[in-house]
Amino acid sequence: MRKINGEIKLSQNMANELLKKGIYVIGFIFPLVPNEKAGIRIQLSANHSKQHLDKAIDTFVKVGKDLMVI
Repeated sequence: MRKINGEIKLSQNMANELLKKGIYVIGFIFPLVPNEKAGIRIQLSANHSKQHLDKAIDTFVKVGKDLMVI
């Protein structure tokens, strides 16, 4: 069984919190990124308004501060 390191757990927690707040993201891990690394994928389109982007940014900042990433 694979050990979950801090970065992986943090990315999954952040993705879950963003989802709870209405920001659709996916946390991803190996093999999409190097082993023991993690990331969060977002997708933007031309249909997103400035208000959508502002909400996403504000939510990333709030969740990031709550999880002490920023």
